[in-house]
Amino acid sequence: MEITELMIRYGELSTKGKNKKAFIKILNRNVRKKLAGYQNLKITYNHDRMHVKLNGEDSEEVIKELKEVSGIQSFSPIIRVEKSIEKAKKAVVQLIRNNYRPGMTFKINTRRADHSFEYDTNEMNRLLGSAVEEAIEDIHVKMKNPTATLRVEVRTRGIFISVDTIQGMGGLPIGSSGKGMLMLSGGIDSPVAGYLSLRRGMEIEAVHFHSPPYTSPQALKKAKDLTAKLSRFAGEITFIDVPFTEIQEQIKKVVPEYYSMTVTRRMMLRLTDEIRRKRNGAAIVNGESLGQVASQTLESMQAINEVTSTPVLRPLISMDKMDIISIAEQIDTFELAVQPFEDCCTIFAPANPKTRPKLKKVQAFESALDVSGLITRALEGIKIEQISKKTNENKKMEKVFAELL
Repeated sequence: MEITELMIRYGELSTKGKNKKAFIKILNRNVRKKLAGYQNLKITYNHDRMHVKLNGEDSEEVIKELKEVSGIQSFSPIIRVEKSIEKAKKAVVQLIRNNYRPGMTFKINTRRADHSFEYDTNEMNRLLGSAVEEAIEDIHVKMKNPTATLRVEVRTRGIFISVDTIQGMGGLPIGSSGKGMLMLSGGIDSPVAGYLSLRRGMEIEAVHFHSPPYTSPQALKKAKDLTAKLSRFAGEITFIDVPFTEIQEQIKKVVPEYYSMTVTRRMMLRLTDEIRRKRNGAAIVNGESLGQVASQTLESMQAINEVTSTPVLRPLISMDKMDIISIAEQIDTFELAVQPFEDCCTIFAPANPKTRPKLKKVQAFESALDVSGLITRALEGIKIEQISKKTNENKKMEKVFAELL
């Protein structure tokens, strides 16, 4: 018997009370968008489950796609049969055989939503369990911690049977928590911060600072490729390339080196906040982790944050570096992030940055800059494009064809 559909569980969405319906509608929209390339699927949902009927589509491919949808706690491949105890027995035996290992134990867990069905849950558990033990040698029922748990749901349109529970991203569906501007460098941390923001239902736009000729075209491409990695979870992400060369040259000329990092971050934050305002964002997101580098001490954060009243979200603030790397590996951004193409933060990094900058000194050094003019000219030079997994793959193919020619 083949998998006929996938049953999706909402997890955290189930706690949303009166707002639950709105969250589920957003999740339904996102699932449909993610699976738009599959012509035969039929997607339905109710207050506690979503069902993806495969209608002949490849279940493994659809499963891969659903793992990247925020708001799904878990899902199960399902065999649906008619409401017949004999057909349910055949399906249960087949699923156990497909997953059989020597010394395996199992239990049947039945849920009966259709109370008109002739057998109650205890009878279903007993009949189906007996069928498995009769059909397969060296297998036994075990009620606590069995090797496999077969979940059986009796509903009005059939009996649904599953043996696997596949973990999803969890969190909230993207689009349910507003929009934030992600300050995306080419490093390990900011893509992870972007992923965690997406997982909490936030739509993100990536703001990247580029300083040619000090930073290379490869560094800019690396940032776009990292954005494409994140777009697997978001569908499409707006990438905003901000020219930063003039600002960094002016800072180098007039600001003492040990305070240059603080002033640079303040200018970046001003620019990101202005872009946020123009593009109707509600927050700024960055990859800072407390104490990780000089700009991420509390004193530095306080001095840098002084330029805005907009919420600055730091999903990594209390995370250990190894935990951050683990997530980067999980979302496939780590290998790309460690490629040796330096961004504007590292190119102009001072040898001995101030770890406890004084706000009055920062403001005094900054007064030598034409802050308003520098911000205006940088905003006039921004470039905006939409990046998705698909467009990134197309560009790679174009490069391959060009090399062949």
